[in-house]
Amino acid sequence: MFVPLELAEVIESIQNDREITSRYALRDELRPSIETAMHAVLRHHVVIHVHSINTIAWSIRLDGPNQLREKLDGLHWQWIPYAASGIPLAREIENAVAAAPETDVLILGNHGLVVCGDSCDTAEALLREVERLLAITPRRFPKPDTTVLAMIARFPTWQFPDVNLLHALGTDEVSVKILRGGVLYPCQAIFLGQTIPLLPTEVIVSKFPECLNGEDRAPAFVAVEGSGVMLNKSITRAERATLIGLAQVTQRTEESTRLRYLKAREVTDVLSKGTHGYRELVGMLEKANSSAETNKMCERKFIHIRNTCVS
Repeated sequence: MFVPLELAEVIESIQNDREITSRYALRDELRPSIETAMHAVLRHHVVIHVHSINTIAWSIRLDGPNQLREKLDGLHWQWIPYAASGIPLAREIENAVAAAPETDVLILGNHGLVVCGDSCDTAEALLREVERLLAITPRRFPKPDTTVLAMIARFPTWQFPDVNLLHALGTDEVSVKILRGGVLYPCQAIFLGQTIPLLPTEVIVSKFPECLNGEDRAPAFVAVEGSGVMLNKSITRAERATLIGLAQVTQRTEESTRLRYLKAREVTDVLSKGTHGYRELVGMLEKANSSAETNKMCERKFIHIRNTCVS
């Protein structure tokens, strides 16, 4: 699952705007993570990059830099405005750190968190401290209307979620408003699509079969305004996890907050990169039959694609 890389060659690739590859990759089954360039330009021994729920809730705010100035006071941190993963993001980070080499915390706009240290213990301790400082208490949300949702449950391909929090995407007015605004961060687009299937109750009552119950068109989930959320039984673990994360982010975002959504061209860029083919291969892995040869093939491809997306 790890790809050996020559740091000097990685730096050269970044300087020449060239794809980062590994001479050690076996039959091209493993490729460097899309975030390799970001890790390479940071000179600390340990670099941790996470998609932290609390950090994302701050990173999508237009006033994020001002809000964090007080919260992270005393730390060597910088805000990096949204840039596409890969060399574009690495160059933004490189420029920022060149002006302040002591930087060891980076808040990536519409993306996540990076912390650095000279050892694993140092980096982990810093990660925990930043998480503590950025913690946000989520809002309470109204209970789901199970009477309406039961109309969807009558169809064999649909089920109630096993995580109650997911209903907030339908019952919480603030969350619904946020979701209507667009895509907040890349993983949302990759796993949940460019638009969230938000439906009013009257559609569920009168037109659900033709709207959402077609085998080829049915989404992984549906949020019913004022009622809650239902999951398609075909939803993958990755889609489900991303949906839970989205609910956690929106529940930590105030109604009065002005948000910075990804622009249309940014979403297109995210979805067009071959390195973000994670969704399709995760689905393939989950649906694979139990034969030994198929499982071996899927496992190899899962490892390959995971390393192109996750750092």
